[in-house]
Amino acid sequence: MQHEIGNLLRLALLSLLLQFAPIKHVHAHAQAQAPLKITLAAPGPGSFSYLPIDLIKKIGADQAEGVDLDIRYYAGGPLAASEMLKGNSDFAALGMSALASLYVDNKDVRSIVSISRAPTYVLSVRSELRPHIKTVADLRGRVIGVHSSGKNNKSTSHQLVEFMLQRAGVSPDSANYLSAGQSYADQRAALASGAIDALMGEEPFSSRLAEEGLVYILADLHSETVARQALGGPFLYVQIATRGNLLVQQPEKTKRMVAIMRRVLHWISSHNPDEIARMLHGNNPEALRDSKPLLARSKSAFSPDGTFRREEVATTERFFLNLSKENPKVRGMRLTDFIDARYAGWRE
Repeated sequence: MQHEIGNLLRLALLSLLLQFAPIKHVHAHAQAQAPLKITLAAPGPGSFSYLPIDLIKKIGADQAEGVDLDIRYYAGGPLAASEMLKGNSDFAALGMSALASLYVDNKDVRSIVSISRAPTYVLSVRSELRPHIKTVADLRGRVIGVHSSGKNNKSTSHQLVEFMLQRAGVSPDSANYLSAGQSYADQRAALASGAIDALMGEEPFSSRLAEEGLVYILADLHSETVARQALGGPFLYVQIATRGNLLVQQPEKTKRMVAIMRRVLHWISSHNPDEIARMLHGNNPEALRDSKPLLARSKSAFSPDGTFRREEVATTERFFLNLSKENPKVRGMRLTDFIDARYAGWRE
């Protein structure tokens, strides 16, 4: 009798568990299906330097990490960073040295993942000025277009021009800087109107402007050899940043943002230029014509995994400190002061 009662109790308990198990399963499934909403501010669209950002939605990298990512584009990294610092976005993509300027200005910024390891820029000059501008030093007194220009928050393109002028023995203050935006239409208009004499721009826009005969190339930093000569080593250019308080209060967002970028960078490193170009542009013949040769020669500019490499950080640090040596705020500063590599990691 006691044995039968025990069996009945076990059956009743099993029945109760079976009734609640599906509900629990459905609840867990619903939670897994609810994507985490994240907002990313970035320069672009269509800039080669930020190609991994443009690929996120194309390959579904955000969905694969359980994220609904809203990408908002702006005319330059400092503008994207400003939106992030105002709380209008969770993260921002911009140049590492531009982020360093914000940190020096006491902004609450943290770098969380590396995207590119070369300054993917081309310095070009309006074609009619060819007889007058043959070297970087000849840009003294000229108006140079950069992504965005501010006294305290200089874009990386602005910093690169100043550094190259300095190396050429010319005071960076001897040139004038004008924001030329970060779209092909804006940059072309600035050149065609004569508003700027030269442009520190990115591909594929620079090659297209040269093909049109509007500019000629003065210096191409895509070449690893040229970049090493100009900057002294591999250069940590684009990275993703966030606010320090978001990193503390919402670490899951940072963890997933890093996972998204690592997924994209792995995808780029494992696909050939034709596959990448077609993922970006479909069968658009003009876009494929521009992007495939560029990817063939410059795909290596992107980090293969998003980790912070010490040589790249060291080169970028020297670059930034050299440009900012007159600023007492930078004394003793290191890029590692605001790099948080807990999810991306370090590598020699």
